[in-house]
Amino acid sequence: MKAKTRIKELREQKGVTQLKMALDLNMTQNTISRYESGTRQADYSALITIADYFNVSIDYILFRTDNPQINK
Repeated sequence: MKAKTRIKELREQKGVTQLKMALDLNMTQNTISRYESGTRQADYSALITIADYFNVSIDYILFRTDNPQINK
């Protein structure tokens, strides 16, 4: 699953730690770590939350597109 690398890439581009991201999203640092390592997959709700946090589309996180823009 490539989404793990996109989440890490987005987090690092934003310049936040796993802990900061976890606190901002009301998750645990361990959860973010597992998403990034691929040992845990984000559910729909978590994907929406993460996409909103980075202001990108879920398709971008899941490598369905290289365009991060959201189509509303």
